[in-house]
Amino acid sequence: MELTPFLFGLYKFVKYGLYPLTWVVLSLGLTTGLILLPSNPSRLRWVRIGAVTSFLLLLAISNPLLSALAIGTLESWYQPPPGPHTRHFDAIVVLGGGVKDRGSLRPTVELTSYSRDRTTCAVDLFHRGYAERLLVTGGDGSIFGSGPKEAEEMKRWAVRLGVPSQAILVENAARTTYENATGTRRQLGEASVLLVSSASHLLRATALFAKQGLHVTPAPCDYESKHRPSDVLSHATLFDGLPSDVAIQRTREAVSEVAGILLYWLSGKL
Repeated sequence: MELTPFLFGLYKFVKYGLYPLTWVVLSLGLTTGLILLPSNPSRLRWVRIGAVTSFLLLLAISNPLLSALAIGTLESWYQPPPGPHTRHFDAIVVLGGGVKDRGSLRPTVELTSYSRDRTTCAVDLFHRGYAERLLVTGGDGSIFGSGPKEAEEMKRWAVRLGVPSQAILVENAARTTYENATGTRRQLGEASVLLVSSASHLLRATALFAKQGLHVTPAPCDYESKHRPSDVLSHATLFDGLPSDVAIQRTREAVSEVAGILLYWLSGKL
């Protein structure tokens, strides 16, 4: 069942509560509130607990080693397709990863790096002969008003990279991974698909597509982690112990994916 506009807005709002940086801000906010209240020994103890908790939490989510272990665990679940293709699929399906609307500074609509990288990977697989059709899926993710549809911009990018327009199918209504899966099923039926998405996203996406009756082979791309989790520590340097904003982003992606898997499982969609 697809989300109504209200439920989709609620879904996007709840997602912010899953972001690790949100946890830090909430912890600091509560601590600041306690500081502003009249002081007493009990309240001072809670201020100290809040300050230490916020510091340790920020240190943990910004640690490159921990973030590499977390995102690498998800990304190592599936391997990329081999070089020479050994199997033909009914279609290559690529999932949208966001689009940036035009504004007073940005003159045109642009794909985010996720959407652009995923589409580029799918185009490469198309040119290597894995399928004769490419399906791009992604709709308007705006909460208020309306905006560009991811799939339309992904198609434009694929055409620029040499895919014939008539070989590209467009599913432009999906706003979530679940809707990507149901929309693809409506267009292709029980097809065999090579599913292209970011490596960290494919564990959840593959399960959702398989649940819809599609015959799915995952094709991961857009890796964040350089090494498998078992190799991270052996390749670590001094800088991997220093806080990093990139590590915060990777931690957020890992936490969001795990939370998404659990939520979809609890709702019966997996």
